[in-house]
Amino acid sequence: MSGLGRRVKRVNDADTSGRSVATRGEGRRIAVLTHSGRPAAVEAAIRFLDGASRHGLECLVPAADLELLRSRCPEARLTGFEESDDEAADCELAVVFGGDGTILRGAEWAVPAGVPLLGVNLGHVGFLAEAESSEIDSVVEQVAARTWRLEERTVIEVVVTEPGAGAPCWTSFAVNEVSLEKAAREKMLEAMVEIDERPLSRWSCDGVLVATPTGSTAYAFSAGGPVMWPEVEALLLVPLSAHALFARPLVLGPSSSIRIRLLGESKAGGVVWCDGRRSSDVQAGSLVEVHRSPHRLRLARLTEAPFTDRLVGKFGLRVEGWREDPEARAVRG
Repeated sequence: MSGLGRRVKRVNDADTSGRSVATRGEGRRIAVLTHSGRPAAVEAAIRFLDGASRHGLECLVPAADLELLRSRCPEARLTGFEESDDEAADCELAVVFGGDGTILRGAEWAVPAGVPLLGVNLGHVGFLAEAESSEIDSVVEQVAARTWRLEERTVIEVVVTEPGAGAPCWTSFAVNEVSLEKAAREKMLEAMVEIDERPLSRWSCDGVLVATPTGSTAYAFSAGGPVMWPEVEALLLVPLSAHALFARPLVLGPSSSIRIRLLGESKAGGVVWCDGRRSSDVQAGSLVEVHRSPHRLRLARLTEAPFTDRLVGKFGLRVEGWREDPEARAVRG
């Protein structure tokens, strides 16, 4: 794993039903993360903080946001924290206000800490979010009553080793995808891809990405990859604009190890990205290795809605038409 959250201990767990259980701490503590640059996200967070205070919940907020939120919500029990603080891991839950980008930022701390995330969408698609801003009152009540359900998702790790080096030069993790992309617009990457230490193919391409089932609806989907249901145990390999006959997305086993070697012809080098947020330059001859992480993304779910309904709702898919049975439509409501 990367250094993100490395000093944070995991102190939460779930019972066999998947319902939330706090295993440490005399009082209940909830982390609240928001996109402080978006007024709508701040207003939504304040509404949640106000409701949480009525239930006696202590809320931890990033130290950089403490003054702003305290001035707007003086009655709330607020404590500032840094993402490297051990005490922040005592949170039973982290509620995030924003779009998928804000939720991914929260995951940088929450994944190593083992803290579940509950996303409230204020963006456009918000695939990782569980609720909309209009549902904040309900979110407060369900968090206070601990009626949320725990769902775990695959996380992947990346290790970059430079030519001739005896140790990795960069490591990190991703919730959605790891992508190796060309560093110069006018140059292509020359990449040799191996699966489980066996050569698969050499590609002249714009890049190669490895995605989780969670990330199959993000960058990988835009690049032509299939949508995978979250409970599928698999990894997705997608070449980006490859000049090759064999250049289709591949669904791999969950324990597969993917090695991408940036060949010497890639003189301009490349860039490794994790979730489009963290990056490292990669020189020609370097080895980029991606595999499943022992850590998991933990999401708090408030409903039992199936993934199919989420897919239809988020993408606005047409499921009604003149061919549909009117009785089926009436039953669905």
